[in-house]
Amino acid sequence: MERRHFLAASAGTLAAAALPVRAAAPETALVRIETREVIGPLPHIWEECVGSDRAAITLRESWRQDIDRAKADLGIKRVRFHGIFNDELGVKTKTWLSRSGKTNFRDVAEVYDGLVSRNLAPFVELGFMPSELASGTRTFGFYNGNVTPPKSLDDYAAFIREFGTFLVDRYGIAGVSQWPIEVWNEANLPAFWTGTQAEYFQMYKAAAVALKGIDPRLQVGGPATSTTQWLPEFLNFCAAENAPVDFVSTHIYAGDPQKQLFGDEPRRPITAVIPEAVRRARAKVRASAKPRLPMYINEWSSDSPAMIAHVLSNVLGEVEMMSHWVLSGTYEELGVYDFLLSEGSMGWPQMMRGIPLPSYNTYRLMHALGQQRLRAEGPALASRREDGRVAALVWNLAEVGHPAGLPEATAVRKPVGTPKRMAVTLAGMAAGHAVRVRYVDQQRGSPVPAWTAMGKPRLPTIAQIEVLRRAAQVAAPEMRRLGPGGTLMLDLPPEGVALIEAA
Repeated sequence: MERRHFLAASAGTLAAAALPVRAAAPETALVRIETREVIGPLPHIWEECVGSDRAAITLRESWRQDIDRAKADLGIKRVRFHGIFNDELGVKTKTWLSRSGKTNFRDVAEVYDGLVSRNLAPFVELGFMPSELASGTRTFGFYNGNVTPPKSLDDYAAFIREFGTFLVDRYGIAGVSQWPIEVWNEANLPAFWTGTQAEYFQMYKAAAVALKGIDPRLQVGGPATSTTQWLPEFLNFCAAENAPVDFVSTHIYAGDPQKQLFGDEPRRPITAVIPEAVRRARAKVRASAKPRLPMYINEWSSDSPAMIAHVLSNVLGEVEMMSHWVLSGTYEELGVYDFLLSEGSMGWPQMMRGIPLPSYNTYRLMHALGQQRLRAEGPALASRREDGRVAALVWNLAEVGHPAGLPEATAVRKPVGTPKRMAVTLAGMAAGHAVRVRYVDQQRGSPVPAWTAMGKPRLPTIAQIEVLRRAAQVAAPEMRRLGPGGTLMLDLPPEGVALIEAA
């Protein structure tokens, strides 16, 4: 470039820089809530269950503090975890005191007692295989759960009968009949099951028949598969073999391989994966010989507040349970983790050492929704509570991108979105009506900014943990009044949610 051209260009640049820059107005998203039109019930399917690591972890003080808080804040009813039959609980382990491998449910009782004393129920998972009954030595995870089939189905069925009898005798049939009991976890994955599909089905039948032989009121189901796999095959087997089944359970994550979920169809946005996979899974159940079975998604997750709201609102009516994996950062499935508050694509945990993350605080806001669903247009889930108040959640959904070259399930979350101005009309309410608004996003209701300011300590001090707990609280509500036409203007960042409450 000639010098004169350079100077002219520089002068133009400097002149432009001297002018005030006007920020682009945020995109407006329209939401309309019919505050007087109830369209049906609003079941809180997200409160039916929450995921945990393994049975033994529930004995830790930190885990119990987390579940106590979650029960109070989120209304959690059940907890699902792996490993109730792991050797670490001693259910069938030979010791220097006993070489016979006699059944011992002492530590199992301590696990379930801890839940029952808190007025919580387990979502019972029959797994993994006690070494005394196992056909092999292959294990999974930090806790070495044996993932091989039983060497004798008869011995396995007798053990399950012992276990079921223990539950009924200790906790009573009235309570235990309300505990879903599923057989195994993700037997379609080699990491969790070394046998075949046929071997899993036969093990399922042996367990289900044993449990129903104790009392037909016990609820048993499966196949507890990843990526919603095996549902038609499982239900066809149960119908053909007269195997008892009371519910269907399966898992889905937004990062699951789409080719496995949807075949060669065009790639879907990450935000659409779970709702579409759930819809298809339900369609398979409806097309089966047992079309009316309840369906439980007892593993899924997200770390995005708006994604959580979007997914849950879009699967209502399709499933009876959406169990977020996992609640507590007292979690050791793949090892003892550093203290990390920045989350990955799977979005777990919801809480770390009593410090709530945005996902946890999103569920706090959703717990405030009522049991009657109101008609809503736009990104909103609206309700009327028993106290007569309207409670509505609105959100600014952001797509999630994956770095090139990384598998979907291991990619780090990279939200792609823009701030939006939410124009929320509360039809039926006049201008001047008082409302309260609370917010959760990656800055508000999040400990990450404070943790980052500390230098991201791997092991925060007790004093730092207290600072993070305070920083992560949902702020007190804003007091607002509706504008003309009953409209409220809210500014939400990408992934943000807001709860509006109005009398």
